[in-house]
Amino acid sequence: MKTPTIALVMIVKNGAATLTRCLSSVQGYVDDAIVLDTGSTDDTVAIARGFGAQVHHFDWTNDFSAARNAALACSSADWNLILDADNWLVSGHDLLSTLGSQSFIGQVAIHNRFMQGQEVRESIEWVSRILPRGVRYAGRIHEQPVNNQGLIRQRLEVHVGHDGYMPEGLAAKKGRNEALLRQALAETPQDAYLAYQLGKELAIYGQHDEAARHFLQAMAYSTGAQQFRHDLVVRALYSLKQAGHLERAILLAEEEFPYWQDSPDYFFCVADVFLDWAIQHPAEAESRFLPIVESSWLKCLEIGERPDLSESVAGRGSYLAAQNLAVLYENTGRAAQAAEYRDKARAMRPG
Repeated sequence: MKTPTIALVMIVKNGAATLTRCLSSVQGYVDDAIVLDTGSTDDTVAIARGFGAQVHHFDWTNDFSAARNAALACSSADWNLILDADNWLVSGHDLLSTLGSQSFIGQVAIHNRFMQGQEVRESIEWVSRILPRGVRYAGRIHEQPVNNQGLIRQRLEVHVGHDGYMPEGLAAKKGRNEALLRQALAETPQDAYLAYQLGKELAIYGQHDEAARHFLQAMAYSTGAQQFRHDLVVRALYSLKQAGHLERAILLAEEEFPYWQDSPDYFFCVADVFLDWAIQHPAEAESRFLPIVESSWLKCLEIGERPDLSESVAGRGSYLAAQNLAVLYENTGRAAQAAEYRDKARAMRPG
């Protein structure tokens, strides 16, 4: 029986700064590499050819699915691994040769690096990136594989790095995704996923007031069964807090409380919301609001890390919660507990 083949399939524009890392990470683990260039003016094409990739050219039409599908049409492999120039394969290399002949849609763990304050954070997002031959995309932006065949979606132990949310990547993409999302949402105004993605895009660039409105719109149209709902709730809480809409954030937290008892991210954001509320209401802070903050961060530690939840941020179920508790105890005169949780945070922090 013929061993199934796999191709790396990419769309790239001016990706020279990171393309070598991406192509190096899969070298020797894919049977072919296909790079669809959408108008690069840097060394993208030369780098791709240097790795032996098939390079094809495509006129950009402000439609990611059109470009993805044009790239997929160039592949004759049984399986296609979809990566972007700012991705790299971290682990799961050997699994690529054991996908077999039974079709399914493979979800991989994308490790998104981003800055929060002065520290690098990381969240994990499960995304459909390993596709059997014949599957195509739909959607102008944040495109999704079309699953007309009813294929199962299977999470694979394949981990992919992504640093496109770091400052350099954000600066390069500023405005592009927002414009496409607004256009797509105008075409389908009740699309919960697009409203969520537009809110996310706005929040990334600090536009929390408008972001919160789109998150709440997305919540009105989404269901609990949708994978992105967890991240939607957490981001809505954060943007409402950042925009100063604390009462609405508290109401949302109460509405969603029954559904996220196993989410450290939910309780972490609840603690942040009530901490801001306590600061605004100092007379009642110690008796009413700081106990909610404390119990929420303790709940984070009780739950622990949940990388299986959509875009769960590493540390919210461990060292970040312990670190915040140490600060809370220090500021409320509980020195022994502060020292205890500083030690816990240090022990939990990776590395």
